[in-house]
Amino acid sequence: MSVALAGNAPATFEIKSAHLPLVALMLKSSNLDLLAQEFAQRFGDMPDFFDHDPVVIDLHPLNVAEAHALPDFGALQTLLRQHRLTPLAVRGGTIEQTALAVAAGLTPAPDATVQRAAPSAAPTETTSPEPVAAPQPMPMPGALVIDKPLRSGQQVYARGRDLVVMAMVNPGAEVIADGNIHVYAPLRGKAIAGARGYGEARIFALSMAPELISIAGIYRTSEVALPESVQGKTAQVRLVPGPDGDKLVIDAIGV
Repeated sequence: MSVALAGNAPATFEIKSAHLPLVALMLKSSNLDLLAQEFAQRFGDMPDFFDHDPVVIDLHPLNVAEAHALPDFGALQTLLRQHRLTPLAVRGGTIEQTALAVAAGLTPAPDATVQRAAPSAAPTETTSPEPVAAPQPMPMPGALVIDKPLRSGQQVYARGRDLVVMAMVNPGAEVIADGNIHVYAPLRGKAIAGARGYGEARIFALSMAPELISIAGIYRTSEVALPESVQGKTAQVRLVPGPDGDKLVIDAIGV
């Protein structure tokens, strides 16, 4: 037999469980000067890319590359705040690293998880990972549609959604989306999909001839020529995991 007991609820507050979407900074080096330089290269021309997003600092990659390194967490937080990121927590560190992070005002978050790319077919084209990746939750529904050609120096960012471009993306132009990028015309500039770490994002173009393609921080530049099977052809770019890390795959469409 069940018994219902009366209780008194506070009139001024309630305590509830909450889920906070975090950007994860996968720290691979304790060299903060180099980190600052690479942040400037990646985000220097996009000062509004982040919007004070909360960040968890993941030290697993650092301990693979530099065992037991002791980063300056105070300086690291200052750097992140300069790019409109709000560091809150740390994970994956040694006892000493975690103690230093806590002393700098960060909270241990050993149970935080990092989104990875979904399994897919074996890759046919590869790339090298960027020094910093920032995984983030799935984009919201909807798409930003651009009807006019994008000239050199122009930049479009679809925050939290897909981007659809109905005209040419010229060399020197840049299209960025947290979701997928669709270019129903030649893609000759830069295309950055899954900009906040959404590894299932894809890039589609009627004529694939980009200066740079990137998904979830994994990129390839025009310095490495595309194979003839996809260069200038209707194609898609996707990200697949592998034993040596996530890699880009470029597939021709309609062949």
